[in-house]
Amino acid sequence: MVEYTYLIVNLPAGTTREVARQIMTEHAEYGGWELHTVRVHRDGRRRIQLRKKIIRQRSTLRSHT
Repeated sequence: MVEYTYLIVNLPAGTTREVARQIMTEHAEYGGWELHTVRVHRDGRRRIQLRKKIIRQRSTLRSHT
């Protein structure tokens, strides 16, 4: 089963679509985040939810008993 961690980005009213796209692109390129949801409120605020897979590492050491 895949597990995710989430990041919420709130942008104020008046933020252009281009600026919102730039912010999401930077998070994707440099942080490994992917877009999950975008909610645009009636007053123009945006709530962007990004997610990133949680990668669990397994131990490669085995006991020799």
